[in-house]
Amino acid sequence: MQAVFLDYATVSHSDLDTAGLLRVLPALTFHAATAAGDVALRLREAECVLLNKTPLTREHLEAATRLRLIALAATGTDHIDLRAAEELRIGVCNVRAYCTPSVVQHAWAMILYLTQSLRAYRQLAVGGAWREGALPMLHAVPIRELAGRTLGVIGWGELGRGVAHVAEALGMRVIIAARRGDAPVAGRLAFADVLRLADIVSLHCPLTAATRGLIGAAELALMKPDALLINTARGALVDTAALAAALKAGRLGGAGFDVLPQEPPQAGDPLLDPSVPNLLVTPHIAWAARDARQRCVDQMAANIRDFLGGGRAGRIV
Repeated sequence: MQAVFLDYATVSHSDLDTAGLLRVLPALTFHAATAAGDVALRLREAECVLLNKTPLTREHLEAATRLRLIALAATGTDHIDLRAAEELRIGVCNVRAYCTPSVVQHAWAMILYLTQSLRAYRQLAVGGAWREGALPMLHAVPIRELAGRTLGVIGWGELGRGVAHVAEALGMRVIIAARRGDAPVAGRLAFADVLRLADIVSLHCPLTAATRGLIGAAELALMKPDALLINTARGALVDTAALAAALKAGRLGGAGFDVLPQEPPQAGDPLLDPSVPNLLVTPHIAWAARDARQRCVDQMAANIRDFLGGGRAGRIV
């Protein structure tokens, strides 16, 4: 089976074992990256394409007449034209649950960084205030205990449950949001009520037409003025200009984002403005522990093996 990995450098920097992939795809060609203008050429002879972040449009898929399977090194599928793939009878398989420990760890690293005001206290330490014994200054930046506070989870899947499990271990109350516009059901609160009640809101839902812009100015206005918003899911779930404005105006306690609406970001992205207070942004690396990336590659190999053996991988996402 002729196969090509379009953007292997987004998954590995020569630190992963690819033996599993090569056992199922001995003719696999690895490309560190593929420019948009080169995608069609690299798909021309491919029966299987492996990728992480490279977009595949209807035009790409219609031109790839030999293509049988798209194997994703990711859970999200919003960069693939799934309708076109279905119409052209091209299988699509993603990976799931491979990065749960890594993402949960990263989400809590951001929560604790913001809750403990670590940026401010580091500056007080290295800037001389501690050495000079300026104790009133050292106590001026707030630190909050998490025990007894409320975590609101939006997106009750593998990752949302993982983040909630840590919250419970820290003595927090966990509340789960129903889908926006849905009536609350057993075990779920209305979406707006979760925003009002939570001290920390953590996003874990996929990006779809229904969730794009899920958190805008109106939703931010519902949150407590000292609440935190954590996003390790998709940047376009949030109106980032509205978020930056809320942080600058002191209408929100802080935010931790591992994702932006466009990646790589454009110049002028509001969340890359260094003047925005109490904001921590990382470059979409919550999933990127080596252990998680190895599980990702191994699961891709298992998906492809299953597809070639006539299993269900590739028939559903």
